[in-house]
Amino acid sequence: MIEEEVGAARNRVPQVPSLGPRRAHFSLSQRFLLAVVPRVVWALLSIVGRTWRFEIIAEEGATPLPHGEGAGAEIFCFWHQCVLPCALYFRRTGATILISRSFDGELITRTLALFGFHAVRGSSSRAGREGLLGLKGVLESGRPAIFTADGPRGPIYQTKMGPIKLAQLTGARIGAFHLEPEGAWTMRSWDRFLVPKPFTRIVVSWVRWTYVATDLAEADFETKREELNAAMERARIQALQYLGKPVS
Repeated sequence: MIEEEVGAARNRVPQVPSLGPRRAHFSLSQRFLLAVVPRVVWALLSIVGRTWRFEIIAEEGATPLPHGEGAGAEIFCFWHQCVLPCALYFRRTGATILISRSFDGELITRTLALFGFHAVRGSSSRAGREGLLGLKGVLESGRPAIFTADGPRGPIYQTKMGPIKLAQLTGARIGAFHLEPEGAWTMRSWDRFLVPKPFTRIVVSWVRWTYVATDLAEADFETKREELNAAMERARIQALQYLGKPVS
């Protein structure tokens, strides 16, 4: 079992970087939230996260990367519902994540920046090509790229085509994992967002890599997307079964 503790408390709350494009349409209330919420989330996770215990499991043939250590020019995918534990567990990787240009995306971008993550702005439906080209540059520099595969708005547990397109474009392999808290509050949102409870155990579930040929025919993209989707669901179901939870 691998236990994770946040490093020594910082002397002051870090400044929230202004990431992504400035959006003139943000209302006064939204600008207030952008200034306050990331700091609050960072502070709470830094405190509560000290009580979480992480345990790694992996299917046969999988290669776990504890805390993301050793991750290079590779693509990683997880479901949107486990953003919070992922932000803490993988915070030392300095990875880059694709995040939408929406207000929610700006909020997430600023929050994740406090944990050391970088962002490329785009989505599977708008500015998608721009986002993929940005992540291509990240991989070419030898750093990992991350997708919340069913984000930003679902449907839940259905990966978008973005990871497959990026893998076909770069030749990078795709890693899939899931973080499942033993005890968590489940939000009434499209993704059933998970907020781990204090002192809970969190299972970090890894499955085998997914490979995409650089000469993959366009007609075969959907088949490969389904293969990745199945891998991600294996990671989730493996964690649920390990904890004795019902599979839903």
